[in-house]
Amino acid sequence: MSNDESDSAWQKRIEELKRRAQELAGGEMKTGEFEECLPDVKEGFWKHVVAYEEAPWTTHFQQLEKSGVSLPAPETLNDQELTAKLWEVIHKLAELRVFLDDTDHLSDRELYTKLWGDALREETKDMLLDEDSACHIQMLGSGSEEDTQLYLKYFADEAWRNHWREDFPDDPVPDHEDPPYDRDRLLPKPSFESPSDPQLN
Repeated sequence: MSNDESDSAWQKRIEELKRRAQELAGGEMKTGEFEECLPDVKEGFWKHVVAYEEAPWTTHFQQLEKSGVSLPAPETLNDQELTAKLWEVIHKLAELRVFLDDTDHLSDRELYTKLWGDALREETKDMLLDEDSACHIQMLGSGSEEDTQLYLKYFADEAWRNHWREDFPDDPVPDHEDPPYDRDRLLPKPSFESPSDPQLN
């Protein structure tokens, strides 16, 4: 097959994927061109778009239960049981390519309670993620004033805090404090070698 024929076949497949994506989006999808992309990269992108649109909705709560992780209500667990369950959830989420961010302001019970009651119940697409993909649960990602203040207090470095002062001079910036817990450095990361968990050893 000549290069022209190969390019033509690629373009035909890409256009069909675009058409399918538009159809799945009810005709409301806005598309642009990737002038510098190789055809195989462009085709891979549109395959992902179609796969996302075709995937059913689920929650991380349902995915965990489907993978065999029980999720008892926090009030039914004593502190030791809850910590063990929390780390079981954290590591199973990592296997699903789901990672937690900014948790050191929360105790184990507070974190598990927030995950159980809210964060794990948000809808997400039921797609298998590969090693190059990741989903993040940001424990301070709501955009609320409370979350912003907690982030500035415990997690933002001085450069970010100064940037915030410049952009929002009327907003208070709390004094930095070290967070009360030390969990984030142990959390799995997208390119992680799973850290040993002292709670489970």
